[in-house]
Amino acid sequence: MAGGMGTRLRPYTTALPKPLVPIGNSYAILEIVLHQLVACGFTHATLAINHLGSLIRAFVGDGSRFGLRVDYIEEHVPLSTVGPLFHLRDRLPEHFLVMNGDILTDLDYAELLNTHARSGAPLTVATFHRTVKIDFGVLEVLDDRVVEFSEKPTLDYRVSMGVYGLSAKTIASYPVGQPFGFDQLMLDLIDQGRYPADYPFDGYWLDVGRPEDYDEANRSFESLRSVLLPPSVREAI
Repeated sequence: MAGGMGTRLRPYTTALPKPLVPIGNSYAILEIVLHQLVACGFTHATLAINHLGSLIRAFVGDGSRFGLRVDYIEEHVPLSTVGPLFHLRDRLPEHFLVMNGDILTDLDYAELLNTHARSGAPLTVATFHRTVKIDFGVLEVLDDRVVEFSEKPTLDYRVSMGVYGLSAKTIASYPVGQPFGFDQLMLDLIDQGRYPADYPFDGYWLDVGRPEDYDEANRSFESLRSVLLPPSVREAI
């Protein structure tokens, strides 16, 4: 999924689509992801593009320089994070990987997909543990009275990494051309009692969605080069 406007990452995304912003002055985010997919055994990728999509086409081409077969689906109106898949239903495999194009992680994509295929779940969500420090006193109020108080609590969550194992039959009934996101898909499946599976991950993960995340990715890239880049890419430098 590489069609977003990248509004939270402006001004970097004024001239470049978010998947092409450089990391460590060496690689675009999408370039790292494509190398990782090849190292995990993937042979084909479809990129959903919109904002500055011509630059992504020019950079990635047919994928041959990565060892991939790459094709494209271009959104003429924003279709969110699942909607573009509805146009591809006649050529989707039974099980496939869907991911955002702006993620830095050492997740084993092949193992995620294989686990999903074995599980029988309609959707498998790669998840990551996040601890969030609240900088305020938090009140619980009932009938205009404070019944509970926590001073600057720390909250623990499992959050979606933006990487999913999905099955073609899961999206078979949705109409083409409808903007539809993974949040809607998950809520819909939960309402139906078809619960998505959790794939917990405790390695490295950074969603490069905000300027501070992008700055962190650039600061830490050299120390993470051996984690994020497959050996064949590191040896070619």
